[in-house]
Amino acid sequence: MEKVAFIGLGAMGYPMAGHLARRFPTLVWNRTFEKALRHQEEFGSEAVPLERVAEARVIFTCLPTTREVYEVAEALYPYLREGTYWVDATSGEPEASRRLAERLREKGVTYLDAPVSGGTVGAEAGTLTVMLGGPEEAVERVRPFLAYAKKVVHVGSVGAGHAVKAINNALLAVNLWAAGEGLLALVKQGVSAEKALEVINASSGRSNATENLIPQRVLTRAFPKTFALGLLVKDLGIAMGVLDGEKAPSPLLRLAREVYEMAKRELGPDADHVEALRLLERWGGVEIR
Repeated sequence: MEKVAFIGLGAMGYPMAGHLARRFPTLVWNRTFEKALRHQEEFGSEAVPLERVAEARVIFTCLPTTREVYEVAEALYPYLREGTYWVDATSGEPEASRRLAERLREKGVTYLDAPVSGGTVGAEAGTLTVMLGGPEEAVERVRPFLAYAKKVVHVGSVGAGHAVKAINNALLAVNLWAAGEGLLALVKQGVSAEKALEVINASSGRSNATENLIPQRVLTRAFPKTFALGLLVKDLGIAMGVLDGEKAPSPLLRLAREVYEMAKRELGPDADHVEALRLLERWGGVEIR
């Protein structure tokens, strides 16, 4: 059975690599190596030094930004073998990913951008959606290894996956903030947010924000930390790059970025993205509940 490797055992990468380890011989590496050792104990993967990652036929990365992926790729570069596939689940930058693909091609390594959607719940359940950018042959070659995915869509050439992911997260930001504004106004009018959502979620205004994020996190005041506000702002910046590159009219998405930049400054980058609605509550003087 072919060996795989996973680099980056964060909130998403840790369970994703766990699904791989249940089905394939899996090498794992993390900057904090104790986490790799813990993964080895929990899932039966093998914690290895970085250079041994190159033993795998398929290398997965799930890191904060493309910059970290580049750094790891350069460190691994002398050890990489021709015929290796590099599947990058990072929410990265399309243009930088194209440059990395060219760099890896010099070693006979095929790079695919393969960001995911579904959050930590989807990562743990193995039900993530993967948006893949790369050659058709390579996509089909790596598809059987995507053990953490329920849905896999080949969206285009290298960089397309990261572009789709960035726009998707920009839409998440818009939907969340817009729902927060509307609900805040209704609460101030004396309508309970729970009752308002009961109507909205049976009507045309519903979204993942109204169906899941706000009921489970805002109304309960739980605000679990699953996706950092700073990372959402990073993704909004990538989305702006996509929009700028195509000179696409986008007043609403650009305004959303400004709003979330403000929330990041007020709440800090480590706050969960849903906590951005705390800023709305502060401005409005009421809680959404």
